[in-house]
Amino acid sequence: MSKPDVTFPAWDAGREIVLDPGSPEPLYFQVSRQLHAAIADGRLPAGARLGNEVDLAARLRLSRPTIRQAIQTLVNQGLLVRRRGVGTQVVRTKVARPLRLSSLFDDLAGLGGKPETAVLVNRVEEAGTEVAELLEAPGLTHVRRLKRLRSTDGEPLALMNNYLPDGVIDPGDDELRERGLYQLLRSAGVRLHAAEQHIGARLATEEDAELLREEPGAALLTMQRTTYDDAGRVVEYGWHVYRASRYSFNLSLTNGPQ
Repeated sequence: MSKPDVTFPAWDAGREIVLDPGSPEPLYFQVSRQLHAAIADGRLPAGARLGNEVDLAARLRLSRPTIRQAIQTLVNQGLLVRRRGVGTQVVRTKVARPLRLSSLFDDLAGLGGKPETAVLVNRVEEAGTEVAELLEAPGLTHVRRLKRLRSTDGEPLALMNNYLPDGVIDPGDDELRERGLYQLLRSAGVRLHAAEQHIGARLATEEDAELLREEPGAALLTMQRTTYDDAGRVVEYGWHVYRASRYSFNLSLTNGPQ
């Protein structure tokens, strides 16, 4: 059964957006900043539609290229999306995750979300040479293979794959649905110490698109992570994909020795 269309109260850009032509801020940036604020505080909720560019330009007494630039700025940030036959629409705010030694489950719960997990694979299998190399354990014979779909507030966010040396933990599907992988490792007495992480991007495959509710070829963020315990042993290797429209990583930089 199809979901009924949701109608949102009209947001009057001509009344809500206040421009200062004398400001050093470019006019397109003033518009995008105020649209961003309206999305962040809920005045423009997910699913709300903006007026077309011609109408917005007329109401704000700006040129159409200025409005187009303002909207494109928010499209690039993943806050707006242009849909054929629908127009420009507000999408859900991204989950912004800091780069630290924590699981997505922990981070979503810490942000006030409701993490949900579908367990797609949870089994012990033979470790080939390539997997043993990833886990830095040449003599390894068996690994635990995990594949999970992580969602928040009912919307898929990430497809997560992991290898763990067999015997580190032996979780049931219920445990994997209710707790994050790092929670389970710590509960088993594993003392997580450090991780090597690589972040990249690729296009969604047919399988990705079906599971993550994206279009084939949509942009996805990727992450590969090797996690070590305090004895320097690899306790898990993960390779995950995230919806770029819903997800971002935050990285803080500090000055090092000059």
